[in-house]
Amino acid sequence: MKRLVVVESPTKARTIRNFLPKGEYRVEACMGHVRDLPSSASEVPAAVKKESWGTLGVNVDEGYAPVYIVPKEKRKVVKELKDALKDADELYLATDEDREGESIGWHLLEVLKPKVPVRRMVFHEITKDAIERALGETRDIDQRLVDAQETRRVLDRLVGYTISPLLWKKIAPRLSAGRVQSVAVRLLVQRERERLDFVTASYWDLKATLEQNKQPFEATMVALGEQRLATGRDFDENTGKLKEASDALVLGEEQARALAERLPDEPWRVASVESKIVTRRPAPPFITSTLQQEANRKLGLSARDAMRVAQKLYENGHITYMRTDSPNLSSEAIGASRKAVEERYGQEYLSPSPRQFSAKKSSGAQEAHEAIRPAGTQMRTRKEIGLSGVEGKLYDLIWKRTVATQMADAKLRQTRAEITAGADGPEPATFRANGQTVEFAGFFRAYVEGSDDPNAALEDRDNPLPALAEGDTPNCNEVEALGHETKPPARFTDATLVRMLESEGVGRPSTYASIIDTIVNRGYVRRDGKQLIPTFTAFATNNLMEDSFSPLVDTGFTAEMEQILDDIAEGEKEATHYLERFYRGEGGIEPRVEAGLEKIDARTMSTIEHPTWGDYRVRVGKFGPYVEGEIDGEKKTASLPDSLAPADADEAVLDDLIRTSNKPDEMLGIHPEHDQPVFVKQGPYGPYVQLGDDEQEGKPKRTSLPKGVQPEDVDMAMALGLLSLPRTIGEHPEGGVVKASIGRYGPYVQHGSVFASLKPEDDVLTVGLQRGLELLAQKKQKNKPLRTLGTHPETGDPIEVFEGRYGPYVKHKRTNATIPKDVDPDEVTLEQAVELIAAKAAKKGGRKKGGARKKKTA
Repeated sequence: MKRLVVVESPTKARTIRNFLPKGEYRVEACMGHVRDLPSSASEVPAAVKKESWGTLGVNVDEGYAPVYIVPKEKRKVVKELKDALKDADELYLATDEDREGESIGWHLLEVLKPKVPVRRMVFHEITKDAIERALGETRDIDQRLVDAQETRRVLDRLVGYTISPLLWKKIAPRLSAGRVQSVAVRLLVQRERERLDFVTASYWDLKATLEQNKQPFEATMVALGEQRLATGRDFDENTGKLKEASDALVLGEEQARALAERLPDEPWRVASVESKIVTRRPAPPFITSTLQQEANRKLGLSARDAMRVAQKLYENGHITYMRTDSPNLSSEAIGASRKAVEERYGQEYLSPSPRQFSAKKSSGAQEAHEAIRPAGTQMRTRKEIGLSGVEGKLYDLIWKRTVATQMADAKLRQTRAEITAGADGPEPATFRANGQTVEFAGFFRAYVEGSDDPNAALEDRDNPLPALAEGDTPNCNEVEALGHETKPPARFTDATLVRMLESEGVGRPSTYASIIDTIVNRGYVRRDGKQLIPTFTAFATNNLMEDSFSPLVDTGFTAEMEQILDDIAEGEKEATHYLERFYRGEGGIEPRVEAGLEKIDARTMSTIEHPTWGDYRVRVGKFGPYVEGEIDGEKKTASLPDSLAPADADEAVLDDLIRTSNKPDEMLGIHPEHDQPVFVKQGPYGPYVQLGDDEQEGKPKRTSLPKGVQPEDVDMAMALGLLSLPRTIGEHPEGGVVKASIGRYGPYVQHGSVFASLKPEDDVLTVGLQRGLELLAQKKQKNKPLRTLGTHPETGDPIEVFEGRYGPYVKHKRTNATIPKDVDPDEVTLEQAVELIAAKAAKKGGRKKGGARKKKTA
């Protein structure tokens, strides 16, 4: 009997083949979803194009039935699967075990229309035992899981395709709304508003360096007389003043410095010492959200990258399924972890009994039923498996977290000493010294949350005080006055945004990576290190959403919506009735959009104002954000740089931008050869030098200033040098010349078709041939293909895989085609590459046939 097993990816297929009898099973990959809602008007079937709901792809008149199509790029995959099915006696659908995996399996069933028995095969790890067990425990497609996933898909479509066009009309083109993404944007905007509203407060305290039995230690002043000193939490963040309920003393600089001068000469005495043992228990094993958070904190990975690496580890059989809400560990995993602890750390580091963790109660725990852990029962380390790079680091994180769950609690001794200076004087100063020692490391030996190195973290936690007793008189070596300022709330990172979304019950952890990716790609958020900074466009979009669709951006409403979707999955609620009420009912999104088209004032929604900006205001237009205000009674505007965060803007910053942008052009002199004026000018994309004026015939020559060079730094010599670009810096050993110039992405050197960016330390006006050749050689090395897949069946030219600025792609002659995110560049086949290139070529050909798009005029 021949059996066809279908999985999502080639990597997963290859791993599973190792555990199935050869000749009896054939394993093929469907490359993710084989059907989806139409992604563009051209994909809408002709039969529904004329329907009022045609572009929506959902029949809102008849039960909200989705209109599914097989995308062009998936047609060949479907044909290959149908051909493989002809030789099979049974079909096994082995897609992932979560809702989306169930949905992919159902779509396969609908498209392939098999006439042989169909079995649904599920497993949460790709090991020999798990695959053999899954073969013996097959089931039917779970229609409730499918319905739950389809309802979510339809709901997301209704939100996105109904509200997004309103954003295009009222705010700017290419924006989008989403059931969860709009809530995420609002959370980011609210945090930025808090930073914008924040008023900094200043306060002082003192730090003393003391010594007891020749052992130095530090203590911080906490009270003066009977009154405790103010700390950051005593101040109102909106006024910068003490909160009304606070009775703390705000120590000023003058008073602090006077105390720092007087107190070293006062007698110091230990007033009290308290010591206690505290217990720390290990964190639960990873679930999707906590893995994303720790990978961001420890490895600097975005949520998207963390899930991509985890997916690869899973598909190669190294970890269990990575989309899960459950911290539960199987008895086999607990046994393997306890054995690993005993072998590596000793019996004393083992928890007294097996430790199990339970999930938060959620009827929507749609994901796998076990935590993310190393696959199998051996608990092999990354060295034993042979993993390196980021995969090895993430696996190591998972291994340590899992093993730590079965280790003994850590015991810490915390000591607090209160020390008085000048106890007999009119205003004694009280200082506090805190110490901590690790009495028993327990699970800290393997894993410390938020730390890369457990041993280093243990050293950090060991901060002992010398032996102190009440009545001791330590020596005072120094007292230092320290000034402090209160800090605004920290911006979100991937880790903290994921934690916030999860705590508010918004969305599901398995979707957080794609949500963050979407809001970054749509221009609502930019990354600065680990920070996620909302843009002015996010502020304008959120203005409209809060004004006209407030329930959709309310975390409580969205969490309630998730619960309803979970109830639908459990069969407790009916999907069609809910969708009708959500879309067309009272307060539904369709009537809200219709009302919004009439009543929403685009100018009001796209305007952002704040008291700290004075009379200036920011508006968001079709070409981006700009500041508007008056200079000498005349209204002026200036484009805002992408690097300016809303909370970092103040009246002075906006004033400088608008004055700089609108100041008269500065003429540096007359060009000695061309007899034309040379100007320093300010444009929407930054300052530049220009040869000739704007009135002359033809376009004047312009060159951008190098990054970091300010207009006031430019003299005539520099301007002439910049206007002389590109300049030839020498002959290339292979023939031709090497040139240096400035382009869209900054200064570069060029030889033929190879361009190499200059480094920050290089000067485009002085860079020499040797340095240019060095940079070009490095670029050529980078331009080497990652893989050569073979030759194109029609042209005979090579097809190669490259890593590009925007991700991996395949290249054939002059056609570059991006490799889809769900396809591993290491696994892409020649056949897939040919198909991707053909689709890209057809798209380019369609654009040529239709002619160039006309530019819109204002």
